[in-house]
Amino acid sequence: MAIGAVTLFFGLVIDRLIGDPRSNFHPVALIGRFIGLWGRTNYYPKGAERFVGISGWLLTVSIVILPCLLILLYTPWYISLLFSILALAFCIGWRSLEEHVGAVETALEQGEEEGKKAVQYLVSRDTNSLTFEQIRSGAYESAAENLVDSIIAPIFWFVVFELLFSMGIVGAVMFRSANTMDAMLGYKDDRIRLGWFPARMDDILAFIPARITGAVLLLIFLLKGRIKQAWYIFKHDRKSRPGFNGGIPMSLIAGGCGVMFEKPGVYQIGYPEQTLEEGGKTIIKTIRWCTVICAAIGMLLLIFI
Repeated sequence: MAIGAVTLFFGLVIDRLIGDPRSNFHPVALIGRFIGLWGRTNYYPKGAERFVGISGWLLTVSIVILPCLLILLYTPWYISLLFSILALAFCIGWRSLEEHVGAVETALEQGEEEGKKAVQYLVSRDTNSLTFEQIRSGAYESAAENLVDSIIAPIFWFVVFELLFSMGIVGAVMFRSANTMDAMLGYKDDRIRLGWFPARMDDILAFIPARITGAVLLLIFLLKGRIKQAWYIFKHDRKSRPGFNGGIPMSLIAGGCGVMFEKPGVYQIGYPEQTLEEGGKTIIKTIRWCTVICAAIGMLLLIFI
């Protein structure tokens, strides 16, 4: 199991060094293109769309994990180790998450319109009427929510599959493909039937990681003397956001960092003790500490169990 700890450590290091290279041949981009082949709306009979969503999910996950299994089973250990490290780095979006937020901040320095254009890459809401603070909210709440989806959940499933099967990368790749399907199809528009199963599976797979993230965030804010504020906003605002996972990190980070996340007309999470411009760096530092702590716990489990 110690080799799993080595894989996790260097996977995180490589992600911090290179992030997500923008390429049409990036593994996640390739997964997205395959999802786009079968995940087309208004293409199937309405009554068959849920079945297509279930079948497409199973097919996509199977196709994605098959190369992982073949490499792990039929190549020398040093080849499978190198593959696992690189694949895990592609499954984790720690650096890219921060880069997306940084891109919004940089765009806002050039004006409100540039900020609106930049934040459109992170959120699905209409950005035309957003204020500076609401633009930043879209960026930082996306970072808070994706702390689970882009960082902690891939680490969690890597550790679980490594402990159970000595095939940690299969778990991380499985989650990344499932989360990509949810990101592309899990909306309440004309994709609602096609994306129903991918959305439910993403909720299930992120359920435990979201709560582990919440526990670690509470520990961080306890050490910072902000646990009362974090817990208060968690109790009152975590259900303001639709879904039962994303509201956990968003409410705890909002309360612990003393900021407010707002999606106009939908929700307000937190109390604005300071603006997001003032509290943004604290949010990023909190995400970093949560990542480091969760990764350290995972590595210790892999070494000692």
